[in-house]
Amino acid sequence: MQAAKEMPVSLLHLLENVHHTKKIEKGSFLFQEGSPADEMYIVQSGILQISKIIPDGRELTLRMCSNGDFIGELNLFSPSSRYLLSARVVESGEVAVILKDVLEEKLSQNLSVSFEFIKWMSQQYRKTQTKFRDLVLHGKKGALYSTLIRLSNSYGIKTNKGILLEVPLTNQELANFCGTSREVVNRLLSDLRKEKIISIDKGTITIHDLEYLKIEIDCEDCPTEICKVD
Repeated sequence: MQAAKEMPVSLLHLLENVHHTKKIEKGSFLFQEGSPADEMYIVQSGILQISKIIPDGRELTLRMCSNGDFIGELNLFSPSSRYLLSARVVESGEVAVILKDVLEEKLSQNLSVSFEFIKWMSQQYRKTQTKFRDLVLHGKKGALYSTLIRLSNSYGIKTNKGILLEVPLTNQELANFCGTSREVVNRLLSDLRKEKIISIDKGTITIHDLEYLKIEIDCEDCPTEICKVD
């Protein structure tokens, strides 16, 4: 089984005995908002986007998950838990399935591992809080800039031209991360290209001046493990 990213060793041992694995196909949903949350998952391969569908039809993407990511509803020990978000498959692959009641039973039997799980959950909530902070405090431009910074931490590769974002994203998908329209993102990206802050080649973005983006949003230099999209 692929190890879950950033998880303590004790938690990794807890998650070793999965119930089964499941194939996921591009365009399908692993789970959807409102459905019973009786399973949790570790991504083995492929890419999923964890999103919230806004009533006016827009989509707000909170996470992009790939191999090693642990996903699902973290509201454990709740008898009627339901998914608050949806997981859409953007690249086919496979996930390992962990039954929620089995995980709850193992956590209740091991206090030290439960403590580690609580600490790990706290870090996940911090990630979400910082994303909402950027959306609320810095507007649409700040949301895009912070998304580019987070993408560079999650999928960036340093080259002699800058930081290459090794993940295919359409402008609509970038807009979903920002909770705005594709037209707004098109305009903001065009402005960044004119200023030579970024360049785009066949849909792949290279960031030439990461510091500019950080200054524009008054970056607080959060730890890399917090400032990510996964």
